[in-house]
Amino acid sequence: MTSSLHRTLAALALLAVTSTATAQPGAATDTLRLAGLHAPVEILQDTLGINHIYAANEHDLFFAQGYAAARDRMFQLEMWRRQATGTVAELLGPREVERDAGVRLFRFRGDMQGELAHYHPRGAAIVQAFVDGVNARVAEVRSGRAPRPVELELLGTMPGLWTPEVVVSRHQGLVGNATQELQYGRAVAAAGAQALLDVAGFGPGTPQVALDSALDVRVLAADVLAPYRAFRAPLRFQAADLAVGMRDADGAYARLAAAADSLELERRWRDRTEEGSNNWVVSAGRTRHGRPMMANDPHRALGVPALRSWVHLVAPGWNVIGGGEPAIPGVSIGHNEHGAWGLTVFNTDGEDLYVYRTDPADPARYWYQGRWEPMRVVWDTIAVKGAAPVVVAHRYTRHGPVVYADTALRAAVAMRAAWMEPGGAPYLASLRMDQARTWAEFREASRWFNLPGENMVWADTSGTIGWQAVGLAPVRRNWSGLVPVPGDGRYEWSGYLPMLEKPSAVNPAEGFIVTANNDVLPPGYQHRDAVGWQWSDPYRAQRIREVLAAGRDFTVQDMAQLQTDYTSLPARQLVPLLKAVRGADARSEAVRRTLLAWDQRLEPDSRGAALYAAWSRALVDSTERRVIPAAVREHVRGAPLSVVVGWLVTPSPKLGANPRLARDSMVVRALAQAVAELTERFGADTTAWRYGDERFKHVRIQHAMSGVVSDSLRARLDLGPLPRGGDGNTPGATGSSAGNQAHGATFRIAVDVGDWDTALGTQSPGMSGDPASPHYRDLFESWAKDGFFPVAYSRGAVERMVERRTVLVAP
Repeated sequence: MTSSLHRTLAALALLAVTSTATAQPGAATDTLRLAGLHAPVEILQDTLGINHIYAANEHDLFFAQGYAAARDRMFQLEMWRRQATGTVAELLGPREVERDAGVRLFRFRGDMQGELAHYHPRGAAIVQAFVDGVNARVAEVRSGRAPRPVELELLGTMPGLWTPEVVVSRHQGLVGNATQELQYGRAVAAAGAQALLDVAGFGPGTPQVALDSALDVRVLAADVLAPYRAFRAPLRFQAADLAVGMRDADGAYARLAAAADSLELERRWRDRTEEGSNNWVVSAGRTRHGRPMMANDPHRALGVPALRSWVHLVAPGWNVIGGGEPAIPGVSIGHNEHGAWGLTVFNTDGEDLYVYRTDPADPARYWYQGRWEPMRVVWDTIAVKGAAPVVVAHRYTRHGPVVYADTALRAAVAMRAAWMEPGGAPYLASLRMDQARTWAEFREASRWFNLPGENMVWADTSGTIGWQAVGLAPVRRNWSGLVPVPGDGRYEWSGYLPMLEKPSAVNPAEGFIVTANNDVLPPGYQHRDAVGWQWSDPYRAQRIREVLAAGRDFTVQDMAQLQTDYTSLPARQLVPLLKAVRGADARSEAVRRTLLAWDQRLEPDSRGAALYAAWSRALVDSTERRVIPAAVREHVRGAPLSVVVGWLVTPSPKLGANPRLARDSMVVRALAQAVAELTERFGADTTAWRYGDERFKHVRIQHAMSGVVSDSLRARLDLGPLPRGGDGNTPGATGSSAGNQAHGATFRIAVDVGDWDTALGTQSPGMSGDPASPHYRDLFESWAKDGFFPVAYSRGAVERMVERRTVLVAP
């Protein structure tokens, strides 16, 4: 084991017995000399680990943001860089060649100067300054002047240098529906269009999902999206990847086997929703202090470090604080001196699959508008650790990258993706929003926000609240975009919907605006075919609206409480079904009575919540098996929960000849199944059953290398388990897999607009990705208990929380 790794592990051991740092007003100042700066920069890191960066000019501000991000998140940024550039196989060997090939196939190959100018008038300079700052830290690590992250030490590698192309990579974005489009196409091919429409819950209207008769459905059965799935898949490490003797192989492989054994449990127990978000703005007339408020909690997959992190950027023309992805300059969600804003996904369909007939004499030609057209070919070479380089040919049609070809069927499939257009780097156009001073300026900034599709909400010091949907929306004149189509020229995009023709609102009479990935299209909206048909269930939005509509004296603390609200609206609809039945035995009857008396809140310490979760899952699963044809279930995971609840509350004829009798019978059987499951998990004493039990609903966040390192190091990399409440349909969204929270909000913000120092936030597990930092896990327990922290903004408030001062100066 190397001496530097010994030092890193010693630091980790020390952190295990030290407490969270407290404010140190007299904290010593470190001075670092970095080439590339124009003037000194202060980085004040507060007791939460938030970097408050004060610069004399814009260049130095973003240079320092890049440097600070790399200092805190070097391993995360290095993995980002390798995924963005398609160089993972160079580190992890042949198994990653497919990933690298996929990344390079979907690489943005347009004009880079025009691309960078899209995000901000000075986008090229801002991104280059950020990249130079990242590289300044990379140089320190590579030269030994700064420690190498323990993960890179274990992998036997050094961080690489960044370029602007890394920043504008599309590999990490929420980009579209290609996977569902393929699955829908397979379902229609197997069972017909109506079978899909019956279960998919596309909302008002009836989208066209029938397959074109010219499409060879045999192609859809193939692994059409392998390159797309490969480049979007999370990194998985293996024991053989480690370059030093830190692994206890028996334990590592035993854990991997245990993970495989848990797959069946995961299939049985997965929340009905996964990634999503909530945001809302409230007018001044509904708040205690007469100022508007903004609240946002974006939901993404949980990880360590988290996807997002807080930062505060101050320079002439800039004074913005909030959250963003550490690999991107600027702030995506937060506030400046004039207003606050947040985002949730607005489900815009920006991907389509085209199936071509190829030339029997030359499979690199495809039939388009009555003639054979050649594919464009780009040759590439992928370096591979422990093996010879792999030469690949990337093929493109006029629609986009070719993801699949079958010479026997004389067919090929390509994807057209809005995110491959200029300006498609996710969230980077937030740079324009960071400087908005008014609603009009914020809407203008929204015009440049191409990806992903988002609901942007705004509240400002003038009292204005507003909402603008953003994201490139292809205009389809003759099809819905929900299933694959022939690529023969009959199905073409007619440009993009002008951004400001997407839905919007300003100062509505009801005094608030709420979005939560639900269908927010106004009645009669004319462009539904452009924006798409797929939305999350309405429950989170309905609950938030319910609370906001009932009050007029809200505080920022009320906003935080609503962000962690565990009231279940599906439970309100399903639990009353128990009134018409009796349990099949004494234990089931006791469970029924408990559920009828339960408050329908999924609190961690609630017995009723555990009973409801087990019962409702059994009921929903049995309903889907009865109603959804097997040929559809094979391709579509299930119906939206709101659709299933509808089948049960008003018994659907699909349930059987006597729908009500069939429904009641399933309700009773589900009670028995719930009792059996909970008895197996917790034992026979029903009074000890709790929703937040480690064996039921909890959060355990595992580091990407957790499965391949020693037990002692894993204990310092992983977090939890801790009890959790909620599910994927409560405002406090905690989507789970096998009982472990896998999705939800790690970053939250609630702002009383104008009283900036009273803003509240969360972050989990900490601001830093370095296990040797005190800010790696210091916020995890508070977050798991739904705690919030104050977010200092004014210089005086920041100074009172300073823990570490760093001054960056030129040599």
